[in-house]
Amino acid sequence: MANRIIQMISKTYYRYIWLLDTLLNSCPLTIDEINMLWEDCPLSNGPIPLRTFHEQRKGIKEMFGVEIVCDRSHGNVYYVKNPEVLEKQKVAKWLLHKYSIPQEFATFNSMKDRILLEEIPLGTSFLDDIIEAMQKNVELQVDYQRYENDQEEYNLQEFHIQPYALKVFNRRWYLLGFIKEKDGLRTIALDRILALKVLTKSFTLPEDFDAQKYFSNVVGIFVNKDLPITKVKIRAYGIQAEYLRSTPLHKSQSEGKSKYGEFAEFTYRLCITPELISQLLSMGSQIEVLEPEELREEMKKRITAMFNFYE
Repeated sequence: MANRIIQMISKTYYRYIWLLDTLLNSCPLTIDEINMLWEDCPLSNGPIPLRTFHEQRKGIKEMFGVEIVCDRSHGNVYYVKNPEVLEKQKVAKWLLHKYSIPQEFATFNSMKDRILLEEIPLGTSFLDDIIEAMQKNVELQVDYQRYENDQEEYNLQEFHIQPYALKVFNRRWYLLGFIKEKDGLRTIALDRILALKVLTKSFTLPEDFDAQKYFSNVVGIFVNKDLPITKVKIRAYGIQAEYLRSTPLHKSQSEGKSKYGEFAEFTYRLCITPELISQLLSMGSQIEVLEPEELREEMKKRITAMFNFYE
């Protein structure tokens, strides 16, 4: 269980998360008390050297924006000075909630056969280098494997990318950046990267770049600025309506006409992309696309093709 969790993120960031989570959920601790708790951690290979501890404090400040400070007046104890900063950082909260491990790890580990996690996606081994490049605003050289062409030699590419943002979708990591050879922004999957090198050539992140805004009109990672924002209306039947209420398909979701226990209609304003269609198809017979007509026809076309496989 422990190894499954650790493999999801790099060891460096796991240590940051462990230390921050430990201090957030404890009274102020001395370095000796921190090391006593660290002994029960699956990644522990001995006490944390003081120099390493201070490097971790610095890394946590850079990554999360919070400070771990020392209170010398009460016996050199350490605590988180500004935990309220985390409330404003969605990524930081997600990391802490998703990857923090209870302090009583021995008890937690004894439940490993009853606490199950999804399979770990590939590509996480490149996260350290990518985040480093993002922090320093330097380019990456990437050897990349595409799947679009039947001839393997056309699928292998080398390009230089200015890393702008990372995103997780459907258990896969994606990197958004400016690819010099394409002269534009592209999103690439980390699990298709064969090799990656951090370069020394710097770049300037555009002042108006906003990762959340960039992906705001889509479900998933496919963004095409030429696609219009479209009104999409679906009808969800039975329990699927409750699922959509608790986990909206998109942030623009609004509910319209409904009949308790039978159906509910939901409206969205977003771009129609391959990921949106895939998400709708995944709901099977529990949803119906009402509008626009072109999306309804595309769903019909896909469903007919699927049906033909079983004739």
